[in-house]
Amino acid sequence: MTYIAPTYRVSFAIGDEHTAKGIVDALTEIFFEGEAAVAAFEGPDGRWDVTVHFAEPPDQPLIRELVANAAGADIAEGIAFDTVEAKDWVKASLEDLVPVPAGRFVVHGQHDRERVAPNKLGIEIEAALAFGTGHHGTTRGCLLLLDHVLKAWRPRRVLDLGTGTGVLAIAAARALHDKVLASDIDPPSVQVARENARLNVAGHLVQAIRATGFSAPQFADAAPFDLVLANILANPLRQLAAPMARHLAPSALVILSGLLTHQAPGVIAAYRARGLVPVRHLRIEGWSSLLLRKVN
Repeated sequence: MTYIAPTYRVSFAIGDEHTAKGIVDALTEIFFEGEAAVAAFEGPDGRWDVTVHFAEPPDQPLIRELVANAAGADIAEGIAFDTVEAKDWVKASLEDLVPVPAGRFVVHGQHDRERVAPNKLGIEIEAALAFGTGHHGTTRGCLLLLDHVLKAWRPRRVLDLGTGTGVLAIAAARALHDKVLASDIDPPSVQVARENARLNVAGHLVQAIRATGFSAPQFADAAPFDLVLANILANPLRQLAAPMARHLAPSALVILSGLLTHQAPGVIAAYRARGLVPVRHLRIEGWSSLLLRKVN
């Protein structure tokens, strides 16, 4: 039996959606991927419950300071710290999730394999220590934009930057029946992406590598890219605008997500300065997904 360690939970309530999502964004940017899992849900009373799970005991004064800076001292004083019993909460929560449709794609778990319609492209993603199960608004937004792009165009060189579970790379590879380069800064994510690619009969098409930004030699070998998918976070996306533009083919398309709707204008401005203009903007559950085209 696999040992599953307990997790350490931080929880508090906030009165409005905007502040709750702002705190989620701030905490997500502060902690490295894998250190914390942050979520916010609206309660029946209209208040928003924010919960953060840590693998290691968190720095309580730091958490209170971060929340106080973002939402005020009163909210910070109401933070509750506790330990959650040893259980695979990700796997348990995925068992309750229904298949998620996104255009031609349907993201599902093993238990819903038989529920995928014959005319849909099913992508099976199981619980793992990586983000991107398809049930988050950012992943679904990327898949919807990918489906839109592929209806009218067939890109030859595709990159999934910050692949997580590999869901976007798998979707592109299976839809195109062609090779896709996938990268992530996090070694466990790279391994998960490889395993999920094999699970979805795309192991021979998805090349998953560990890389920071565009530093790995595989990028130069595979570029220029016709299509880049990057579901990361707003700040890294802004920082990647210049190196990404250098790796794009003329008239290339870029799908960006992982940003709250109020962050979209800043990201669009960063890419517009590098010769990319917005084509479509999807808003799902407070998150934005952007489709941009390189024009010069």
